[in-house]
Amino acid sequence: MLQTGQKAPHFKSVDHNNQVVSLSDYLGSKNVILYFYPKDDTPGCTIEANDFTRLANEFSKLDTVIIGVSKDSCDSHMAFIDKYGLKVELLADTSGEVCEAYDVWREKEKNGVKKMGIVRSTFVIDKNGVLVEAQYGVDPNGHAEAILETVKQL
Repeated sequence: MLQTGQKAPHFKSVDHNNQVVSLSDYLGSKNVILYFYPKDDTPGCTIEANDFTRLANEFSKLDTVIIGVSKDSCDSHMAFIDKYGLKVELLADTSGEVCEAYDVWREKEKNGVKKMGIVRSTFVIDKNGVLVEAQYGVDPNGHAEAILETVKQL
C-alpha cells in the first residue's frame, strides 16, 4: 500500500481521447486527484464520477485536476462521459500498469466468489508529486466532497 508523504508513482496512460497523459504533465503546476474505480457506468462508479463532475469547478479553482482510472477502453470511457456529461479525465489503463503501480489491483470477494479487480481508491498528489492522501476501499457516497476538503488544506 502506498502511504502519505511518499513520492507518487509515475503514471502514463491514454485518456478517453486516446491522448497520452502522465503525472509529469502536471508537476509544478497542478495538484492531481487520481481516483481508481472498478467499471464505467456501474452504480458506485457513476455516483463518484458525477460527484467529482459536480465539484469540478471548485477543484479547478484550487489548481487541481481530476483523473479517473479503470481498465475500461477509451470507447467505454467516451460513452460513460457522453451519457452523464462528465467533466473528469478518464484514463484507459487496459494493461493494468497504473493499477499495479498504485497497488489497487487486488483479489476481491463478492458473494463468496474471489476474483481480481480494482479496489476503489483515491490519491491526492500535490504539485511536487508527493502523496498527501492515499485512501483504499473508499465509499463513493460523499467521497468527492471529502477529497475537496483535503485539497483546500494544501
